[in-house]
Amino acid sequence: MNLAPRQHDILNLARERGYVSIDELAQAFAVTPQTIRRDINQLAEHGLLRRTHGGAACEASSIQNTAYGMRAGQMREEKQRIAEAVAAQIPDHASLFINIGTTTEAIARELQNHRGLKIITNNLHVAAQLSAKADFEVLVAGGTVRSDGGIVGQAAVDFIQQFKVDYAIVGISGIDEDGSLLDFDYQEVRVSQAIIDNARQVFLAADSSKFGRNAVVRLGSIALVDRVFTDSAPSAAITRLLHSHKVQLDLV
Repeated sequence: MNLAPRQHDILNLARERGYVSIDELAQAFAVTPQTIRRDINQLAEHGLLRRTHGGAACEASSIQNTAYGMRAGQMREEKQRIAEAVAAQIPDHASLFINIGTTTEAIARELQNHRGLKIITNNLHVAAQLSAKADFEVLVAGGTVRSDGGIVGQAAVDFIQQFKVDYAIVGISGIDEDGSLLDFDYQEVRVSQAIIDNARQVFLAADSSKFGRNAVVRLGSIALVDRVFTDSAPSAAITRLLHSHKVQLDLV
C-alpha cells in the first residue's frame, strides 16, 4: 500500500501510543474528522490499524499484551473520567475487590478520598496507593508477582475465595463482539473469575479501545457484570446484549 504522508504519521502515532482518537488526529493535522475516518478505514483495510469506537489502535497480537508502560500511557483522559465515575458509585465503609489493570489503578487513586474502605487486591500498584490511608484496610493476595505488579496463580485464587465483598472493580484487556471478556494470561483470568464470583456488585471499567480488541483467554460473558463504565457507546450488538441482561451502561 502506498501511504500518503498523513497516513504514515497516523500509523506512527498509533504505534507510539497504542491508541489514537479521531478528534485528536483531526486537530493535530488540521483536517476534518471525516478525513481522518477515511484514513483510518484505509489503514484498517490493509491490516495496519484496528478501528475502535472514536479512534484506532495499533494492530497487536492476540496472545501477548502491550507492555505495561505503554498501557499506562494510553487513553489517560478517558481512564481518568472512568475512574471518577466508578469512584463516585462506591460508598464509604465498603468492601471491594480491585483486579489487575491500569484503569483499575486510576480508580484506586480516585478512591483515596473515601473513608473506611476494605480493599482486597491482586495488584501491587493498587495496594501501594491505598495502603497509605490510615483508615483503609488493604489485603494483598499471595502468588506469583508479574513485572506489571499483578499477582496471579492458585494461591491468589484461593485467597480471593475466602471473601464475599460489596463491590468488584475489574478491568479487562478486550471485549469481543459477542460480549466475551478477553485477556492474555490464563492465571490472571482465574483470579478475575474468582473476584467476579465473590462480589455482590461487579463494575467493569473499560475504555473504548477495549471493544473489539482480541485476546486469547476468555474470562466469561459481559453479562456477568452489573455495570459497564466506558467513554464511548459500544456497538449495537454489545448494547443489545447489555440491555437484554439488564447490565447498566455508564458513558462518561
